[in-house]
Amino acid sequence: MFNPAITALTAPPVAIVQQWIDGYDGAHGEMIDLSQAVPGYPPHPDMITALVASAGDSGSLSYGDIEGEPVLRQAYADEMTRVYGEAVSADHIIITAGCNQAFITSALTIAGAGDQVLMTEPCYFNHESTLSMLGISTGYVPCQAEDGFIPKLAAIESAITPRTKALALVSPNNPTGAIYPANHLADILSLCQAAGIWLILDETYRDFQDPAESRHQLLAHPGRDRLILLYSFSKAYCIPGHRLGAICASPDAVAQMAKIMDNIQICAPRVGQQALAQMIAPLMPWREENQQKMAARADAFRQAFAAIDGFEIAAMGAYFGYVQHPFSDTSLAVAETIAKTVGVLTIPGDFFGQHQHQHLRFAFANADLEALHALPQRLNAL
Repeated sequence: MFNPAITALTAPPVAIVQQWIDGYDGAHGEMIDLSQAVPGYPPHPDMITALVASAGDSGSLSYGDIEGEPVLRQAYADEMTRVYGEAVSADHIIITAGCNQAFITSALTIAGAGDQVLMTEPCYFNHESTLSMLGISTGYVPCQAEDGFIPKLAAIESAITPRTKALALVSPNNPTGAIYPANHLADILSLCQAAGIWLILDETYRDFQDPAESRHQLLAHPGRDRLILLYSFSKAYCIPGHRLGAICASPDAVAQMAKIMDNIQICAPRVGQQALAQMIAPLMPWREENQQKMAARADAFRQAFAAIDGFEIAAMGAYFGYVQHPFSDTSLAVAETIAKTVGVLTIPGDFFGQHQHQHLRFAFANADLEALHALPQRLNAL
């Protein structure tokens, strides 16, 4: 009756996890939600003001350009030029309804049914399910805790097959938080270029990266035409409900992506686009302040787990901590028990790969310092 490619998918992991909230009796205080990655603070007041003004503009009610509002494409191109020090123009940019749509659009542009896209394990589950429902097979590059969950070049090379069209990476990583070194990313793009495949790099959490970490130089790489960079405005500007993402790729690739966008969205929501275009440059100091806020939460997370028996941080970075739990049960069972017993909501590693039973993903960026300081008492109560 239904498309078997869809019925084979699991229910959305975040929805499954959110159902556990009702099973918690509140005995340890309010639920500490470290599951879905959402900013734990409000948008800047100027962002809200801009959204209100844009919503009241009747011009935002009509269809917009398929590739996105020209003013936003230019503003984001200028931002990319500032961040990476390489010239990016508006014709390298296409605006999407969130970063998940950016990934769908990218995958459809370069691969079809029967082709293969490589991912790391652990992997971001929405990328995996996207490929599955499109009939694109997924190959996996195993990543190990002892390597900081960063894929080795030899492992990538051995995973490439004649059907491989692309390698999809996330850095800062979801779920591990790992930040891939700039020189390693350059080597990976060189490998992709030599193999004749694309590199899709999802940088959703780029703005939460420690400023001391070196930025990659992929936009200056000779393999730049095989590079697709994805971004989400949702996290950095605290506007996930407005569904805005972006793709940076060659103009030729953007032209192909526009064909896909015309069929699945026509254009990204215009209210958010028009508001955001005014805010990218003015809110840069605010975003830098939020980087410091995230660094403080990361420190609090490390301190908390130093005082928790049996749990060990396997990796962490810009937004997430990937933690090894001490129990014999699968991470799905452990995460449900933790949520219902002590009121801490996490995403089980089982959703990120077949070999992730011992891990839990904690989105520490969601919580304030008080909540993070409460973790030892709660988890030690297990």
